[in-house]
Amino acid sequence: MVSPAVSISYTLSVYATGAHKIENLSVNKELEDESDVLIECRDVYKSFGEKHILGGVSLKIRHGEAVGIIGPSGTGKSTILKIMAGLLAPDKGEVLIRGKTRHGLISDEEISGLRIGLVFQSAALFDSLTVRENVGFLLYENSTMHEDQIAELVTETLAAVGLKGVEERLPSELSGGMKKRVALARSIIYDTTKDAIEPEVLLYDEPTAGLDPIASTVVEDLIRSVHMKGEDALGKPGKIASYIVVTHQHSTIRRAVDRQVSYSPFVPQFCFALFLLTELERLFLSSVP
Repeated sequence: MVSPAVSISYTLSVYATGAHKIENLSVNKELEDESDVLIECRDVYKSFGEKHILGGVSLKIRHGEAVGIIGPSGTGKSTILKIMAGLLAPDKGEVLIRGKTRHGLISDEEISGLRIGLVFQSAALFDSLTVRENVGFLLYENSTMHEDQIAELVTETLAAVGLKGVEERLPSELSGGMKKRVALARSIIYDTTKDAIEPEVLLYDEPTAGLDPIASTVVEDLIRSVHMKGEDALGKPGKIASYIVVTHQHSTIRRAVDRQVSYSPFVPQFCFALFLLTELERLFLSSVP
């Protein structure tokens, strides 16, 4: 019987063999610069009843990163996103936002310094509201902006994700790809009248699920475009500081991810191996059908 420590070491060595550059998870941890860490999970556990989902997950998301989480279905990838977003509380462990521990759910405690947006797998639009009302929902409910200002900002944000003239449509009048774009627009819109604009981390839960290859490619490019290292549909620099994508698609990993977090099902406990994708690996992934 192989011990957990040996199994974890083996997992990391497998990924090191396939990658030219790998993050060192154990050496000189005390020397790491923590100033750019936006979200950190420390030894997070989560169960639903008797079903154990997460067993000691530790993960850091740094400023400027584009991270992908892959692994078998039912292993808790979406649960990690919901814990980071504050929609679920861990049973054990810590979630730190800009170095501050968050206790409980996002509604239980106000932690300034970071905005977190979640793009649900199903888009999760309000069926009875128009696109304009869906995208501007947060501002209508929680800002002092005038309705005309919000409507103008909604139009600008929709244009940034490649949508024009759809403000008064209902979700039922949109295609699957258009719904994904509206959900993305809703997650990146913010109150521009605030004195200080906090950086934002976007969490994507299977953003290309249910889409055909062409629509998937559009969404993948869109994810890149709203990142701070990209340009949106208006040619402006993206405003998202970092993002995390939970996905099963090779194309999404290839086109939208710089660092991949992989779950290895043969490890006794939930273990993540982290590595950076090089151009050689991107070429390899592009050859996988």
